[in-house]
Amino acid sequence: MKCFVTGGVGFIGSNLVDRLITDGNEVTCFDNFSSGQEKFLKDSAYSRSLHLIKGDLLDPDMIKDSIKGHDIVFHLAANADVRHGPDHPRKDLEQNTIATFNILEGMIKAGIKRIVFSSTGSVYGETQVIPTPEDAPFPVQTSLYGASKLACEGLISAFCEAFDMKAWIFRFVSITGERYSHGHVFDFCMQLIKDPSQLVVLGDGSQKKSYLYVRDCINGVLMALKKTNERINIFNLGTDEYIEVKESVRTIVNALGVNPRITYTGGIRGWIGDNSFIYLDCSKIRKLGWQPELSIRESIIRTVQYIMQNQWILNSRE
Repeated sequence: MKCFVTGGVGFIGSNLVDRLITDGNEVTCFDNFSSGQEKFLKDSAYSRSLHLIKGDLLDPDMIKDSIKGHDIVFHLAANADVRHGPDHPRKDLEQNTIATFNILEGMIKAGIKRIVFSSTGSVYGETQVIPTPEDAPFPVQTSLYGASKLACEGLISAFCEAFDMKAWIFRFVSITGERYSHGHVFDFCMQLIKDPSQLVVLGDGSQKKSYLYVRDCINGVLMALKKTNERINIFNLGTDEYIEVKESVRTIVNALGVNPRITYTGGIRGWIGDNSFIYLDCSKIRKLGWQPELSIRESIIRTVQYIMQNQWILNSRE
């Protein structure tokens, strides 16, 4: 299978690229290198099955030229900066929604009929249904990121109806694991490595979050791709548990072996668009036979260990 992967040098994308190549596929990795790291692909760098393209998803002509000859698109590239969305609102529109439109248009021109899309549990906004199933009603959106991803889902669904395509849409919780470089766990580790005596936590610590280990995530994506074949296939992807931010802080502190003074800034949200309770109903994908191997706490510890062993990744964010 010839796979076109956007965001392929990023955290989740690079793990997916390695897996696809290990499984015997040919992979084109398309990325602008704005947040990913080429060294993430060191395990696959010398494989004849990997083709690396530095490109911009806002350049339709480059997409058209690069996407030809592939069987399926894995579209993972996105701006995932939820917290600072109000500082640059056009970025979510351009890098998420318009980029997705450009991919879909390129697929039509190239005759590619299948797309796998990484969406987010943030599309559920401040849902009143917890745990939240895929058919829960959508409330008012609370983040520009979530709104842009929901717009992407709408575009993908419409293209599938109009052009006889098929889509697999995955609403992820926060993903953790090797090559992780964005989110709560990373930010806490970065603070504590710089100064183990203190830690500032946005919000009051009562926010309830879900995390999923990256390899469990990829296993779920590939299993659903193999076992389902509707025109639109939508799956939540997460664990059957959640964790309070206070508890995730304790897990990180213990894993690092430090004892900081912890300061909470207050409020049930750490920032505008921060959902205070994310807990997805993942029974639909579990019925396919998928289940995560690591618990939330185990995945957090695995992530902390990776960051400690690869502290160069801290500098990549500065």
